[in-house]
Amino acid sequence: MATTPPNIDPRAAVLFQTDKRLRRRRIVNRLMEALGTLASLLAVSVLVIVVASVVKNGWSAFSVDFFTTSPSSSGFGTAEGGILPSIVGSFVLVLIATLVALPIGVMVAIFVSELAPRKLADTIRLALDVINGLPTIVTGIFIFSVLVLAQGQSAIAGGLALAIIGLPLVARSAQEVLRLVPSSYREAGLALGAPRWRTILGVILPTSLGGILTGTTLAIARVAGETAPLLFTCSLAITTSVTWDPREPVQSMPLTIFTSAEQPDPSFHAQAWATGAVLLGFVLIVSLISKFFLARSRRKLAR
Repeated sequence: MATTPPNIDPRAAVLFQTDKRLRRRRIVNRLMEALGTLASLLAVSVLVIVVASVVKNGWSAFSVDFFTTSPSSSGFGTAEGGILPSIVGSFVLVLIATLVALPIGVMVAIFVSELAPRKLADTIRLALDVINGLPTIVTGIFIFSVLVLAQGQSAIAGGLALAIIGLPLVARSAQEVLRLVPSSYREAGLALGAPRWRTILGVILPTSLGGILTGTTLAIARVAGETAPLLFTCSLAITTSVTWDPREPVQSMPLTIFTSAEQPDPSFHAQAWATGAVLLGFVLIVSLISKFFLARSRRKLAR
């Protein structure tokens, strides 16, 4: 065991050892900060590379007609026209999925967070996590066996498949937002004589509305790029015209990317890249909207 030499003040030795430990901690701290910064830059660089590659490969296909006309093929097998039916079809599918997943997900979140016993709430949360982890192609097969075999492919079937995918995302995010509402809000409503359901609908739900919309927009961004469920539910859209009828099969941007990428002509490949860029732009816009609602909700809860 090392001892302090007799000609050195013990207090100076203690200060020396303390200063040495502080220097070592500073070095380790700076090293970990550098590693964290490097990892963050690596993650951002991957996103930049993906976006730049998609835009670069699809730039030649961008034009006004690309967004405003229907696809067509020339006599030489090259891609002509645009993806307007795919844009409209994706809008219809996402709209159906949102109209189904949003109210059901919010009601599930309210029941789990405010009304259900603890054991039942834990069971429902587990079920939502299991649904969220299911492969999307399994969801497509399920809707195919339940609905498509009896009534044929349609936008309704595709929207329901996407709704099953988005439902756990909406429900789980709404649960987390409801947990952020202060308990004093609930106690104040009950103290004023309002029934529990009235307190939930009149106080808790409006307070957490911004966060619920945030979870909804994130779910929309998730389901908008799904392809596997649509192969079984609404991929037989043989027409190239724009259709808003949810009872008919519709085109969608993920399916357009899938079919165009399999064609041998490079013009179809450029169209697939351009469609992917449009889909990335849609996801970016939806993500920015979700960030806006999330920041607004946090400011509201802070006040």
